[in-house]
Amino acid sequence: MTTIEPMPHGNWTEHALGKLSDAGYRRGGARTAVVEMLGRQSCAVSARDIDDALREDGRTIGRASVYRTLETLADLKLVQRLDLGGGEKRYEPHGPTGEHHHHLVCDHCGNVEPFVDPDLERALEKLAQKSTYAVAEHDVVLHGACEDCRE
Repeated sequence: MTTIEPMPHGNWTEHALGKLSDAGYRRGGARTAVVEMLGRQSCAVSARDIDDALREDGRTIGRASVYRTLETLADLKLVQRLDLGGGEKRYEPHGPTGEHHHHLVCDHCGNVEPFVDPDLERALEKLAQKSTYAVAEHDVVLHGACEDCRE
């Protein structure tokens, strides 16, 4: 298992704005701001995180607009909605290539770290092939204590 550096989403922002346009959505200020903010993220963030970051940048849009945009992006499969515990959903860009990572979550401080593991991916693929389910996607969340909280 390898902890990864922030994932570059490259053209995810343009891809997402294009898909929104193709689906009939206009480039509204709030929607564009949320998409651009998500395009700069390296891992899963909450609607509150996005709202706070936008306010820090001087963009004051309603939190309801953030939630609506995230739900639209999830419906269009442009973001993955994750339940990492703690009662708050998180969202991260879901690129067209299907590349993804999984998450380590500290149950004490709430820190979330992304990780990749090719062996785990191969095992999950084998399991999916043996299953009678048509597996569309997966996410692995490992819970525990981060290095700081263990000390």
